[in-house]
Amino acid sequence: MTVAPDYQQVVVAERVELAQGVVGLTLHAVDSAPLAPWTPGAHIDIRLPSGLIRQYSLCGDPQDRQAYRIAVLRAPDSRGGSVEVHERCAVGDELAVSVPRNHFPLEAARRHLFIAGGIGITPLLPMVRQLAAAGGDWELLYGGRSRSSMAFLDKLDGPVDVVPEDEFGLLPLDAFLEKAGSGDLVYCCGPEALLAAVEARCAHLLEPGALRVERFSGAGAGARQDDPTANEAFEVVLNRRGVVVEIPPARSVLEVLREIDPELPFSCEEGYCGTCETAVLAGTPDHRDTLLTPEERADGSSMMICVSRALTPRLTLDL
Repeated sequence: MTVAPDYQQVVVAERVELAQGVVGLTLHAVDSAPLAPWTPGAHIDIRLPSGLIRQYSLCGDPQDRQAYRIAVLRAPDSRGGSVEVHERCAVGDELAVSVPRNHFPLEAARRHLFIAGGIGITPLLPMVRQLAAAGGDWELLYGGRSRSSMAFLDKLDGPVDVVPEDEFGLLPLDAFLEKAGSGDLVYCCGPEALLAAVEARCAHLLEPGALRVERFSGAGAGARQDDPTANEAFEVVLNRRGVVVEIPPARSVLEVLREIDPELPFSCEEGYCGTCETAVLAGTPDHRDTLLTPEERADGSSMMICVSRALTPRLTLDL
């Protein structure tokens, strides 16, 4: 996985209102060069005019190397990125975007069951399109506050159950998940309350490892980071610099290392976006993110330095 992505200059070629509170942007390379390839489930980091870096799922056609398409929900109570997109990003504006990264890939399965809540439809849309084109077996359960707030309703076809809350109430998760059988995979993206409800049900209804989720928030990632009594100091070796630094109980690795290198990439600071992912050359990380899979955590070859710490007295990082 790329930990310090290269950025490419793009221009906002189109801006459309996709639903109430949801704006869609189409991005083209400034020099008209082909954009980096991507697969369903991928996202890009976007450096906004203010300097903020935020992540948005790609929801267009992976075969179209001339355009990236994203959809952004205006969330006034968030960390400011969505409001900036809605208020400051206009056609003709230039932005910088990273190479796409995919922590939420579409994997082979007997059948795929998709659950989308609100703007969580964005990473799932390319997945269902790909499966539909390939004749795959899939179903989508899509919920939102109201039809007017649900993007891409006109782009969905096939086995899709649309459940606006103001018409039908909450999503019928139990009935939908009871359809899952051996060899099936469930993909879910949406607000944290939905993800928590799906995770709780899947723990009893699905085979281990059959659920895939994509988060837009940290869901308590790194909670122990804010409690120094739960942390111990450790050392970090910056392999390329030949420097050793101490990480005290009350500070994150990212916070300390940015004093040495202010250009270190980061965004969410909650362990869910992947921007600060850093290769680990020696030592054992104490993973506190919500992004890495159990297999990736066991491998220990990378960590999110915004929240994760160390299980060994020293970590050597590829920095």
